[in-house]
Amino acid sequence: MLITFIRSILLYIIVLVVMRLMGKREIGQLQPFELAISIMIADLASTPMADAGIPITNGIIPILALLVMHLLISVLNIKSIKAREILCGKPAILIYRGRIDEKTLKKERFTVNELEERLRGSNVVNIGDVEYAILETSGQVTVIPKPEKRSVTIEDLGIKAEYEGIAYDLVLDGKVMYENLKLLKKDYNWLKNQVSKFGIQPEQALIVTIDGKGNFFCQEKMAR
Repeated sequence: MLITFIRSILLYIIVLVVMRLMGKREIGQLQPFELAISIMIADLASTPMADAGIPITNGIIPILALLVMHLLISVLNIKSIKAREILCGKPAILIYRGRIDEKTLKKERFTVNELEERLRGSNVVNIGDVEYAILETSGQVTVIPKPEKRSVTIEDLGIKAEYEGIAYDLVLDGKVMYENLKLLKKDYNWLKNQVSKFGIQPEQALIVTIDGKGNFFCQEKMAR
């Protein structure tokens, strides 16, 4: 039992490391070759994990081989457009200039109902509001609304927007984010002074953030 437990932990760590090395895409954004490798890795890890009689190397070596394959295919994918088309396919336009392309729907084995479902997932309830709908190689559908149905932007209103930058976490669950303080060229004393304005110490905060305009958000941790 202990051996199975240890083997499971070891295989989990290896699979986790391999998946991290493969990149940060979500499952829904994986290309076909990435999805195939992910499924195979899960299957290879489960067999030696469940059966202590199978050498653990029977799972580790194939998983590492798949990682090498993934890295090689990724490089090929970057360097060759033709290889990219073969491995990942090409985007398909399902709606072109407001009209559904029935031939493309049939070619991609897409039903109108499924198209409507994907549009609703993009907050489009009326198919008549869509100028273009593109089926990406990852299987996701990118929706481009008609000009009159697009959200109004600040640029449309002729308003000059101020630069906002990004928000930095300064404290998370009572832990000071010293790396972010370093990026901001600030120190703990500065942070302590700012947080004291909210009547607490940094270690008592659930979260403290600062945005690009210098605005702070601070919330105290609940008593535990």
